[in-house]
Amino acid sequence: MLRRFTTVLAAAATAAAALLLAGPATASAAFAPGFLDGTDLPAHPSSPWHAGKVTKGLPESAPFCLEEALPAKGSWYRVFGTDHDTGATQLSVRASSGSAAATLAASLEREVAACAAEWLRTTPGGTASWQDYGKLPVEEGAHVYGVHTAIPDSEPGVHLFGIGRDGATVTVVAWGQMGTLSDAPVAAFKKTTATAVDKLDP
Repeated sequence: MLRRFTTVLAAAATAAAALLLAGPATASAAFAPGFLDGTDLPAHPSSPWHAGKVTKGLPESAPFCLEEALPAKGSWYRVFGTDHDTGATQLSVRASSGSAAATLAASLEREVAACAAEWLRTTPGGTASWQDYGKLPVEEGAHVYGVHTAIPDSEPGVHLFGIGRDGATVTVVAWGQMGTLSDAPVAAFKKTTATAVDKLDP
């Protein structure tokens, strides 16, 4: 899974670079929710963030822990990469109603909270842990989590997830790099998550 994580990060960085060269966003992006800019993400110590275009649908490589959890209908995404192993993706979904959005947000939170245990069940010899970093008082609310995974003789991976809602729109920000939970920029990522929710309906 860590090899997969490395591949996902590389794919995110490559996709971001490709999207930056792809020209103007499609017309459908004009109807998308508001999205983060690279400067809204936790600062990388040695690289700027490269932001791809806002694109309708779901990315080819879904974020770790949420591979089967996000609906394609009503979804948009933006991929971010750095010159190193740190990557991020924001995905936003316009649901049919506020109650449908609340149900989706709760489902995504359950997926992330169960992710470490599920990964351990399918990864013999691996170690994993997770952390609930709490709720944020922004719009209809947001929640931040961290997940750490490792297998012997491989670099560990750390992931942060911010899940929030504004009315009928849900957004997820997924950030990841090699390291442990102690390496994660939790305070900065909480600001990123709050900004993501604030920007949904500019």
